[in-house]
Amino acid sequence: MTSLTCARAWPSESTLLLDPHQERYDLATHVEYLEDPSGRLTFEEVQDATHAAAFRPVPGGSEINFGYSHSTYWLRFRLASPSSTPAQWWLEIAYFSLNHIRLYGPEGPPTITGYAYPFEQRPIAHRFFVLPIEVGAEPIDFYLQVRSSGSLTIPLHLWQPRAFTAETASSYGAISLYFGALAALLLYNLLLYLSLHEASYLLYVCFVASMACGQLALTGIGSQYLWSGWAHWNIAASDFGFSAAGLFGLWFVRRFLDTRRIMPRLDRLLLIVLSLFAFNLLYIVFHDLFTNEAPTALAAKVLSINSLPACLIGIAAGVIGLRRGRGGARFFLMAWAALLLGAALAAMRNFGWVPTNAFTAHMLQIGSALEMLLLSFALADRIHSERRAREEAQMEALIARQAMVDTLDQAASTLEERIAERTQELAQANRRLSDSECQLRQAAHSDPLTGLANRLLLDDRTEHALAAAQRDSQSVGLLLIDLDRFKPVNDLHGHAAGDAVLREVARRIQGAIRACDTVARIGGDEFVVLLERLYDTAGAIQVAEKLVTALSAPFQIGEQELTVGASIGIALYPEDAQSAKMLRQHADWSMYSAKRAGGGGYQLYSKATERHPSSPNDNRPRHEAQRSKKPA
Repeated sequence: MTSLTCARAWPSESTLLLDPHQERYDLATHVEYLEDPSGRLTFEEVQDATHAAAFRPVPGGSEINFGYSHSTYWLRFRLASPSSTPAQWWLEIAYFSLNHIRLYGPEGPPTITGYAYPFEQRPIAHRFFVLPIEVGAEPIDFYLQVRSSGSLTIPLHLWQPRAFTAETASSYGAISLYFGALAALLLYNLLLYLSLHEASYLLYVCFVASMACGQLALTGIGSQYLWSGWAHWNIAASDFGFSAAGLFGLWFVRRFLDTRRIMPRLDRLLLIVLSLFAFNLLYIVFHDLFTNEAPTALAAKVLSINSLPACLIGIAAGVIGLRRGRGGARFFLMAWAALLLGAALAAMRNFGWVPTNAFTAHMLQIGSALEMLLLSFALADRIHSERRAREEAQMEALIARQAMVDTLDQAASTLEERIAERTQELAQANRRLSDSECQLRQAAHSDPLTGLANRLLLDDRTEHALAAAQRDSQSVGLLLIDLDRFKPVNDLHGHAAGDAVLREVARRIQGAIRACDTVARIGGDEFVVLLERLYDTAGAIQVAEKLVTALSAPFQIGEQELTVGASIGIALYPEDAQSAKMLRQHADWSMYSAKRAGGGGYQLYSKATERHPSSPNDNRPRHEAQRSKKPA
């Protein structure tokens, strides 16, 4: 009886006959609504004759927007299909913040969804609310119960499933590009802040992050991918994000345009609006998020009301900054106007003052995208303006300096000449001093006759060589060379011939060793060879044999041919000695042992060589005598 009464109360011509070849329907013009201020009406009560007759068409006809209301709204629409086989259609409710939604069909339990429920409970995984329905040849009445603490904007669209899937792919792609642009701008300006330490960039980064939070909630992406399990945040995320965006956006205005200094009156109004955004953030945090009470529409209303004065103040600050010649103010004005115009239109749409369509529904995304792009130009323009101002100041300073230089040139010419002369004298003195210093350093570390290292430099290099050998577990060899038959050269041929022999000896020794080894003359006809980075005794013996051969060859001094020869004592670190002093002493004993063996050879150190090394008698055991060798 109730169904028949309802059918009579709702004319049959209101039935929407679905064409299977049409992909999408906007249901606003086919919907009637009933307001339930108490929120207590049941589905059965709504169907009775009294309430069925109370349904009336949606005001405006092309949209469903009841603004902010505590009432529960019932929407009724009748559908039919020309085919006898039931057709599958998807009902899309394309608004993110509807807390409670129930769809009642002809039979079975209602489909329950909404922003206050976990995302997993939605019949179809989508950023908005999508409910599958079946429509047959007989007209079917559908009832939609909607209740929300936010704006009751209810865009209803009926889709063919295939068409809806294609449209979803396109819309998700566009949203991905939008958030990708936000992420790129955020990271770019964060890097600029870390590089320049300019507070404007940090405020801009916070502003972009807050805007991204609000847009993630507004587009439904956040509830689908980021915070579906937190019901309170799911409802409050958009108000929180946009309130934070208002706070950091106005803070950025103060910093970027220096409103406190150049427009103090407007700055006081700006602080009031900024404080309202801050209050809204605190209210959302302490009331909507950290209490068990259900979120209210207060934060959304404050946000919507506060957006308009924020828009006007931002535009006014941009105009004043432009008139005062503030760098970047032109692009800032256009950016702020684009963003806050979008915010104002979104607020007016929330209150139902402007129609809901594809343009107004996405006005915040459009405005914010334009704002991000234009603010990038504003920051770049500001940097360019500051750089240009610095260049102009530098140019003026250069001109002034050049004028001063030209004025003083004539008076300073004599002084410059004197300074140049004095500078030249000082340079020459410095060169002489440097040459003398080099000569003194060379004289302090080298033998004046042969140019070899002297005892001082030899001691220093020996200490370094022993330290390196200890660190790298290697050996160091010390060869003490004493020339044989050198005294007769001085006695018979004079000291000039002796000096020539010594220089030739130095040259031959240097030719027989490696570049990394050191040759030193420590007095008279005594020479020392320091062999670094040895691995065994064979390396030292090989060098000694080369030296004995090289020094036993005749010396051509003028027209005379002289023969001297050499006796060489060898000591190794760490095998024969643990210090530089002992290494020298053991090499000296070995050299005298080689002398006693007749000269013209080399002697390795052994304990036996320590017994009376300078004595002409040699009571060495047979095996020790065999270590004193002459080259074949």
